[in-house]
Amino acid sequence: MRQAALECARAHFDRGDFARDLARRVALRTESQDPSSGPALQAYLADEMAPSLAALGFASRIFANPVAGGGPLLVAERIEDAAAPTVLMYAHGDVIRGQDKAWTRGRGPWTLAAEGGRLYGRGSADNKGQHSINLGALASTLAARGGPGAALGFNLKWLVETSEETGSPGLAEFCAAERERLAADVLIASDGPRLRADAPTVFLGSRGVANFDLTLTLREGAHHSGNWGGLLRNPGTVLAHAIACLVDARGRILVDGLRPPPIPANVRAALAGLAVGGDAGDPEVDADWGEPGLTPAERLFAWNTLDVLAYRTGNPDFPVNAIPPSAKANLHMRFVVGTDVSRLREAVTAHLAANGFEGIEVSEPVVMAATRLDPDNPWVRFALASIARSTGLAPVLLPNLGGSLPNDVFADILGLPTVWVPHSYPGCSQHAPDEHLLAPVARQALALMAGLFWDLGEAAATLPRRAA
Repeated sequence: MRQAALECARAHFDRGDFARDLARRVALRTESQDPSSGPALQAYLADEMAPSLAALGFASRIFANPVAGGGPLLVAERIEDAAAPTVLMYAHGDVIRGQDKAWTRGRGPWTLAAEGGRLYGRGSADNKGQHSINLGALASTLAARGGPGAALGFNLKWLVETSEETGSPGLAEFCAAERERLAADVLIASDGPRLRADAPTVFLGSRGVANFDLTLTLREGAHHSGNWGGLLRNPGTVLAHAIACLVDARGRILVDGLRPPPIPANVRAALAGLAVGGDAGDPEVDADWGEPGLTPAERLFAWNTLDVLAYRTGNPDFPVNAIPPSAKANLHMRFVVGTDVSRLREAVTAHLAANGFEGIEVSEPVVMAATRLDPDNPWVRFALASIARSTGLAPVLLPNLGGSLPNDVFADILGLPTVWVPHSYPGCSQHAPDEHLLAPVARQALALMAGLFWDLGEAAATLPRRAA
């Protein structure tokens, strides 16, 4: 019967049912970065997600966002037995702006198009395609058990937000207020990429991110370089050297307060032998960039990075022969668990001063916290074994994603072990024109998720439980 669930999931793809469902969802312009998108976000939950979940036996309720300007949230519940284990799933129905005119493949952002083994459309990878896979897999598992009214063997809840692409405003506040409604034993969710397209992957959290600005203003107005060059400090030059004292020419962080603790042994073991990149279209990894002595996988998943995102002095579009009055740089730190970002501004300011750079204003960083479930957690072993059984492949275990997700809401506020099973891949053009989902990955993912749902029901009596 387990095999029947997997075959049903593959048939869901082969019949075109998956593409039909995803096309309907992609067509809804849920651009949360557009202030006028409120009706579309509401419609995605009320007219698309709620009916889809109801067909699988869920009761749904839509909530207003507790933060002004944030999109609505949906909570769906399928409770079979109060004594059974409960799984919480998460998805986001919003997407970034369509960038309609820049698409070169498919039929634009709002029409799902299959070309060359790819499904093009905005949200196909992030995140409509991924939660469509999970919904299709759940339907297949129920079908193999006898239909939508059949018993799964465990309880399932679903949280869908519509503001992830604007930083998930209100998600933390909502989860804090609704802890009881969202109570579960584990979070199992899908977002972000696999390590590679051909490698089923599990990750257990995400690196955090801190964005901050450096601003140096030395005077009012620009001054002709023929009259004042060599007499006036150039803020563009000074700020460039200031950044160079924070991170060296090979990308190594030089500020002690911004460096992480040593990599835990089980994290290092999980990353041993993993190759980053290698898919068609992936950039070549710079072997000599980043912290020396680490493998590329350790640099990406187990270490901190400090990058310059933007730099401006004078007028780059129309430069003139004048010394500019000011310079500004936008910096971006990805960081792992154990890094004290509460003192980031203090650490950067002190380091600049110690290196002779006074007067540079360091903004208060905007932070998303880092999270990482212990790789030895029994939920991790359960998920890895299930995926291996369904695919015949040893899944890749990443202690955390190299990017950032609002996983701290689930790990820290709801207190859940967090297991992420992504269905995208690094070259999916996420957040860019020509976003796509790989058809072979989607088909495989439908089957492995059906297997995971099946195994949750079969092992319900022995699954790890959250302490009361």
